[in-house]
Amino acid sequence: MIGTRLKLARTAAGLSLRELEGQIDGLVTAQAIGKYERDEMMPSSLVLIALARALKVSEDYLLNPADVELVGVEFRKKQLTSAKETAEVRACILSEVERYLEVERILAIEPSKLFPMAKRPHVQTLDDAEAAAGELRKFWGLGEDPIPDLCELLEEKGIKVCAFSMPGNVSGVQAEVRAANEQHLPVIVVNGAHPGERQRFTLAHELGHMYLQMAGGLDPEKACDRFAGAFLIPAKMLIREVGPHRKDISIRELFQLKARFGASAQAIAYRCKDLGIFGPSLFSQVFKVFSANRWRLNEPNAMPGERPQRFQRLCIRALSEGVISEAKASELLGTTVRELVESLDKPPKDGANGHAARV
Repeated sequence: MIGTRLKLARTAAGLSLRELEGQIDGLVTAQAIGKYERDEMMPSSLVLIALARALKVSEDYLLNPADVELVGVEFRKKQLTSAKETAEVRACILSEVERYLEVERILAIEPSKLFPMAKRPHVQTLDDAEAAAGELRKFWGLGEDPIPDLCELLEEKGIKVCAFSMPGNVSGVQAEVRAANEQHLPVIVVNGAHPGERQRFTLAHELGHMYLQMAGGLDPEKACDRFAGAFLIPAKMLIREVGPHRKDISIRELFQLKARFGASAQAIAYRCKDLGIFGPSLFSQVFKVFSANRWRLNEPNAMPGERPQRFQRLCIRALSEGVISEAKASELLGTTVRELVESLDKPPKDGANGHAARV
């Protein structure tokens, strides 16, 4: 039966039943497609091929049962504005994770366990969240240096990371997917349209939601913001760079620190306030400059986005080892065979680190 896969592929493509009917030139009606999705009818081979071509998936994909189920989704701070957008994001998460798990199975790779041997801390204050970030960095052997590629680190620790284009007011999504073997897999989605510094803070913030156990009346969003700042910008390193207390700071220095830590200048200013490096007056002065220059939403010197690369590497590895065909690799990566073959003998372009589904 193809119902689940067909609806998933159609929703991920952002098509209504009527729009999909148009994409296959009216070969069957929207009502018939709806019956296929409810497993009330099976399409003919001709219709199956047309549906697969319109949805940019293979016939085999549509015929195989779904291997994953979305068991939880949380949008942080801002919700998507329509049910259609929410459905598209949910479908894209499932589609991405399902392909990811498929190539891991092909290569006989066991999914990593999240936070191996690490005990999730209970936090009652913002200082507890700060301390928890330091403990996790210590447990993961990160030292006090900036993290060069946060996306790669999280994937190494068992978190599936996806980058989708979403409405600008949505920074990230945390999800949990249940695989066919009943294993629960954590997923973080970042807005692919956001600059790298914002993506990195979103990743660290969502990591906080996964790792921390909130107690008492602590605001989870504020606690995870504090965790994210401490995880990206360790106190000892920042104090070593800027000193324990400042009465003034130049905008140039803030943006040099942005490049150093891979965090926005605003996040660094907040971090300096949290650590007592900036007093209330200096903190206020810094943000007056940002507001006057309209930098609160769009800072200068935007960093390139962090794209998940592990999935693409695994697909290319499987192709190189001869365990999948060029057609299968292109299907997994969402590209054409020609584009895939042409890309294999070239270094990746800057910013083109991995496959990113589009919503």
